[in-house]
Amino acid sequence: MADIINTLAGVSPEIEKLRNARPDALHNAQASFAALLEPDDPGNFSYAERYAVAAFTASLFGEEKTAEFYFDLLADEADEDLIAAVQATSARGASTGPYRGGGFVVFGDADGQANEDGESALGARLAAAFSWAHLVVFHPKDASPQVLGHLDAAGWSATEIVSLAQLVAFLAFQVRVVHGLRVMEGQNPRTPAVDRAPGTKNTGWEVTPNILEYDSVIPEHFVNHPLGWLPWIAPLEKEELTEKHIDALIKPERAGIAYFRLLARDPDALKARTLTDLDIFYNTDGGLSRADRELAATVVSRYNGCEYCATVHQARCIDEGGEPAAVQRLLDDGIEADLGSEKWDLIRRTSVALTSTPFDFDAAQCAELREHGFDEQSILDLIYSSAFFNWANRLMLALGQPEVPKRYR
Repeated sequence: MADIINTLAGVSPEIEKLRNARPDALHNAQASFAALLEPDDPGNFSYAERYAVAAFTASLFGEEKTAEFYFDLLADEADEDLIAAVQATSARGASTGPYRGGGFVVFGDADGQANEDGESALGARLAAAFSWAHLVVFHPKDASPQVLGHLDAAGWSATEIVSLAQLVAFLAFQVRVVHGLRVMEGQNPRTPAVDRAPGTKNTGWEVTPNILEYDSVIPEHFVNHPLGWLPWIAPLEKEELTEKHIDALIKPERAGIAYFRLLARDPDALKARTLTDLDIFYNTDGGLSRADRELAATVVSRYNGCEYCATVHQARCIDEGGEPAAVQRLLDDGIEADLGSEKWDLIRRTSVALTSTPFDFDAAQCAELREHGFDEQSILDLIYSSAFFNWANRLMLALGQPEVPKRYR
């Protein structure tokens, strides 16, 4: 199969060459598609459900060409009623983000039955998945055990929820890379301007017995010290890990970390995601410096509200030579912070533009990067770093919660 991101973006040979300079990122973004959309054994998470979630999610992000691609795949697996229902929910779900609060948009009633928007063909499972995906796209910081309880009550197993989370989060990466490459090519794509979708805070969703809750201290602000992370879904136990699971971890010592044992429920998706991550952030053959890539990760995490990711990557930014005082201002003051240099200001503004939905990154901003000395590989690295943390944040926020270790309380 031709590379999907290159095809959707319509890249030139020059841009394709830039992507080839990060070969593991290129090949494993494609492998992520295969693992999440077209696995050899989809189990109870059918191909039709996977394509429906992808079409819906891409539509929410305003990436019309990518949405059309997934609707075409859905047409091979679904009847006209389901396709129409996905189109109806996509239109009703258009909104802006990321943001916190404001209520959740719920698709279908509690039993996935018919409502005024003609969504009866979704059924209970997809109705719950769409409500959850809408939250993860537009306000991931509002995820909670109750939201996962809604999925559990609709028949989603623990492993299926992990795969669903990976799918929606992967789409957050894929659509941003596609958009960024188009901008680099001079296409200057525009995502539609929309109003914020109204929602309800009284969803009636409840924590179910399969969802975990904790009596722990959650950080009240962004910090520069280590945090813990607690999963709302039971990870695999160390004794359950097979050779395939260990291989998917890439680093065997990660078997001691609950987050990775949770994602190991879908080992093919975990392995492809990890290899994409490592190439984007650790391949230093030209392009953006390690500190600058980690800055982009921290900016995106600050915007999305992911305290855990922000504290990890602010530390890595500083370890790689980033200015500590500027990084601290970002943690304290947020995405409008003065980072003390024109270069870091451009990285900050570009990362924010790629994180906001609809996307704000455009030809003018790309030209500004070039004028200030960013070469083409550096611009691609900045797009990759920002896009990847829209993937990473959504997993951390949607599947668990940060915890302040006892020594910092």
